[in-house]
Amino acid sequence: MPNESTTQPSDGLAQQTVRTGPTEPAADPRLVGPAVAAWSSAALCLGLPGRITLVLVTVLLVGTLVAVRRGRLLAALVLTAAAAAGLAAGLRVVYAQSGALPELAAEQAVVTADVVLAGDPRVVHTAFGDQVVVTATARTVTGRGRTVAGRAPVLLTARPDLRLQDLDLGTRLTLVARLAAPQDADLAALLRVSRLTEIRAGPAWWWTMAGEVRAGVERAVDGHGMPGELVPALVVGDDSGLTRDLSDDFRASGLTHLLAVSGTNLTLMLGALLLAARRIGVRGRGLVVTGVLGAVGFVLLARPDPSVVRAAAMGLVALAGMTAGDRRRGLRALCVAVLVLLLVNPWLARSVGFLLSVLATGAIVVVAPPWRDALMRWLPRWAAEAVAVPMAAQLACTPVVAAISGQASIVAVVANVLAAPAVGPATVAGLVAGLVTLVLGPVGELLGWVALAPAGWIVSVGRFCAHLPGASLGWGTSPVALAALTGLCLGLAAGIRSVLSRRWLALSTAGLLVVVIVRPLPTPGWPPDGWVAVACDVGQGDGLVLSAGAGVAVVVDVGPDPTAMAACLRGLGVRQVAAVLVTHLHDDHAAGLSGVLDQVPVGEVELGPVRTPAESWRQLDAVTSEAGVPVRTIGSGERAQAGDVSWQVLWPPSSTPAEVVDGGEAGGSAVNDASLVLGVDVAGVRLLLTGDIEPPTQAALLRSGADLSADVLKVPHHGSAHQDPAFLDAVGAEVALVSVGADNTYGHPAPSLLAALAADGVDVARTDQDGAVAVVVDGGDPQLVTR
Repeated sequence: MPNESTTQPSDGLAQQTVRTGPTEPAADPRLVGPAVAAWSSAALCLGLPGRITLVLVTVLLVGTLVAVRRGRLLAALVLTAAAAAGLAAGLRVVYAQSGALPELAAEQAVVTADVVLAGDPRVVHTAFGDQVVVTATARTVTGRGRTVAGRAPVLLTARPDLRLQDLDLGTRLTLVARLAAPQDADLAALLRVSRLTEIRAGPAWWWTMAGEVRAGVERAVDGHGMPGELVPALVVGDDSGLTRDLSDDFRASGLTHLLAVSGTNLTLMLGALLLAARRIGVRGRGLVVTGVLGAVGFVLLARPDPSVVRAAAMGLVALAGMTAGDRRRGLRALCVAVLVLLLVNPWLARSVGFLLSVLATGAIVVVAPPWRDALMRWLPRWAAEAVAVPMAAQLACTPVVAAISGQASIVAVVANVLAAPAVGPATVAGLVAGLVTLVLGPVGELLGWVALAPAGWIVSVGRFCAHLPGASLGWGTSPVALAALTGLCLGLAAGIRSVLSRRWLALSTAGLLVVVIVRPLPTPGWPPDGWVAVACDVGQGDGLVLSAGAGVAVVVDVGPDPTAMAACLRGLGVRQVAAVLVTHLHDDHAAGLSGVLDQVPVGEVELGPVRTPAESWRQLDAVTSEAGVPVRTIGSGERAQAGDVSWQVLWPPSSTPAEVVDGGEAGGSAVNDASLVLGVDVAGVRLLLTGDIEPPTQAALLRSGADLSADVLKVPHHGSAHQDPAFLDAVGAEVALVSVGADNTYGHPAPSLLAALAADGVDVARTDQDGAVAVVVDGGDPQLVTR
């Protein structure tokens, strides 16, 4: 029975009887040590040679024996967990990297392979054209006189014309491919498929049935715009139908977890299933069996990828923890789930998704219940849970998200609280519609309308919150900045319960949060007085803003992330963009265009004659058409002016063909070499903006006789090592901007380039270390100011 107490509220209201619920026991942390030890051991051993792992495991086992003899059972359990996880990780590494298959991959041998598809093939858009990608299990691989048998995890890539995308998970086939070493250490090889020779067997009946249900969900909501695109993502994690704009908006508003399979999906489905089972009289072990069957069905529907299995485990833990009302049980279940998953799949120890899942689930089962109870002093239970659960999960994940993106979302809690009531109805109704569609198509489509209404609400919330001025706060990714953010989150977690229990204080805090989101406080000292150009911090990409007057700008490239580009414009106080110039259509320069078009009025979009990659051109054409912004093609020799900014196009020639073929890393990129090169004059300073041009185009510009001299150089291709020294000498810049993402996998910027610029006395700023960088004019000379 809940406890009742008579309290005198601190705000002076009359006495009231408050139901606080029974006092909950503290969470039991005894299994936290073994779970953390196993995680750390697995993460470490995945990067160690097998011999060193064996020595480490032996030392841990010896330590276990010593601890048992001394009666220190908890220490023994910690050491045993670390040894077991380390051994599992070591065995996985040895299995993946030993034998003839990795050797053949290192030789790039052409082989004939018998494989079983382990996932759904998907088409991905790359700088080198569309590719079909799918994970598979290699049963036999034959090449160069050797045959390798087993069950090796591999990754297949193929041209779309081979129609690999038409095959279903579980299909067994024979193919011819060239092997390559994989980038992911948990794969034995990469197979670049050149020919499909035989379909040996179709998928098992359970995969066929699951595929029909997935297709039924899509049919039930097909043709209903963004809500119809969202429902399959909610039900089975299929986000293939989502537009890039909607995905970007969900990422900015903190709702991305709804687009992928997460513990939330399973919790909602099992909750509805168990409720229906109770209504028809199922009790005791029958409910357990029902729950297990429901979890198995969920995995079949969403596909048994590691992320899905992880999500299923975390969803079961969260459901058990929230329904049991016992934090001891919830935390124990979480630790056991972590231990089991790490032993089964040690690669999870290095998965950011796994870390986020565990943090969110831990917060839900440990932190959310007391927050819910505090809110229940003045809110009904359903409302208290709707606020406490997303707030706890978001707070726990904030430091990790900031480490990845360099931003801390402020609006995420609000967006999740607003969206939460609609997620359950949309998910469950979408699943039921998919099931009914299998037998009664028209009835299933009618039921699909039931899912579309709440899905439409979620879409509206995501798009509205993503475009609020204070949706996110830029945050550094240095150890000091992340430690400070972690400390802030821990402080909030410790002190927020007293705020939530007092209605006036909670509502006042919520009101203040709304004000910060709607009218964010300006960053002191930013933008600096007299700024003429700013290299925005857009991650691994380019996004440059030129000041054309009070509140007016010209934008050159828009980076890969619409949210980051929009935030940069807001921070600079830009209210109108005269023109957006896209140097070329690679995503790291063009994908953020919607962030500019949605943020401020734009006069026109200009780009060179090349329309490759085709998919990027289609995306640009779609977003500009939707915004009603004209697109103009420009080429060398053209001049233009907007306010205080004037520019001349130096490259490429207008005769450059619309379609070019990339030659890959070895041969350079034709798209990069067709980048717009612009000579820009503003406030008496000349800038040379170079896109991603590589040495062939740099040499061509030298031969053209164009005036390449500039005070400020935007370094080509994010500081790639591939530069023509004569080109850099001809520019003769005083300062240089390197727009680059932190911890990128390309080695940008190259140390050799930085050394060459330093030797020439060039002052260099880079966005991965300095954040946004402004060029200001001081006494006629350009100076760099970092944010």
